[in-house]
Amino acid sequence: MEPMLSQIDAAPPDPILGLTEAFRQDPAPDKINLGVGVYVDDQGRTPVLASVKEAEARMLESETTKSYLPISGQPAYGKAVQDLILGPDSAVAAAGRAATAHTPGGTGALRVGGDLLRAFFPGATVWVSTPTWANHPGVFAAAGLARRSYPYYDPATRGLDFPAMLAALRDVPAGDVVLLHACCHNPTGVDLAADQWAEVAAAAVDRGWLPFIDFAYQGFGDSVEADRACIQPLLDAVPEALIASSFSKNFGLYRERTGALTVIGGDAEAARRTLSQVKRVVRTNYSNPPAHGGLIVETILADADLTAQWRKELEGMQARIAGVRAQFVEAMARRAPEADFEFIRRQRGMFSFSGLSDAQVDWLREERHIYIVKGGRINVAGITSDNLDALADAVAEALQRG
Repeated sequence: MEPMLSQIDAAPPDPILGLTEAFRQDPAPDKINLGVGVYVDDQGRTPVLASVKEAEARMLESETTKSYLPISGQPAYGKAVQDLILGPDSAVAAAGRAATAHTPGGTGALRVGGDLLRAFFPGATVWVSTPTWANHPGVFAAAGLARRSYPYYDPATRGLDFPAMLAALRDVPAGDVVLLHACCHNPTGVDLAADQWAEVAAAAVDRGWLPFIDFAYQGFGDSVEADRACIQPLLDAVPEALIASSFSKNFGLYRERTGALTVIGGDAEAARRTLSQVKRVVRTNYSNPPAHGGLIVETILADADLTAQWRKELEGMQARIAGVRAQFVEAMARRAPEADFEFIRRQRGMFSFSGLSDAQVDWLREERHIYIVKGGRINVAGITSDNLDALADAVAEALQRG
């Protein structure tokens, strides 16, 4: 008999992380990486925020143990998460309807939520937007849940196809789950307006499906407050929801894998019972969360000065991305006036659907060493003062080639 592990075939490269690996192996000195979703500054570096450094210094001085965290994390961390994503004056939190588990990143929160749904609602289908983050379908498939999609992006207008989206959500069966991006939609950068959120909320209440909100980019759209206000009409209307949140982007804690799953129950008892089952899922998966990243967030948000410093740094990242969008649009207007890139200025967050075809994406990688995800999604933060002109020149040439 052939040895067991010898029977395993190699998996295909991850469509995003595999692209990053190809970028690293490219010896070209002028290569440009617009693929992986990591914020970089104008020097092309992913910085450690000064507020994070200060929090870590304080933690180093005061830390007295490396013992396990509770299965769902520290209560103070859960309170900090709820204050951030729901607001410090949230009626939902005040009523005890919110319960939070500290997870390994936003991806961990999605998977814990998926495992919870599979355990109690094995017939539920998870509906995701077309398109969505490349890892969403795989996460829910690994949890054993069926997936379907609803319309979202309109390539013709480079914007939201809200009529088609709403019509689809009004047909989602009761007991199914709809995954919604809170802000800075990945991969399109196209978000819902407040009145559209209200209509989505009405569809959820009318049809009886469960919202599962992926909140990975709070503060990268407009501001911490404005980005959470986007989902408030939904949370005001529905009795229940799941929220996966992440501190990878807004705190720069990519490698610390720091996130949370927050359950919103119809009442405090429903939230408590659901969290008890979330803890069972966690216990049989990774047992309890990693401490370091959560303690950083907890330390910063517990101190007014550190919170103010972090907010200023986050505002700086958001402003840089918005500025880069405008600079790229203007650079393309000079080089390819017949091509309208104004939609990139309107989009929000790190990502944009550039409108580039897969053939153009391939040409840019092979001939100009510019790395873009298939489908034309670009990480706008990867555009810097040093590479803007070369990027715009190359994109203009790719457009001419068709």
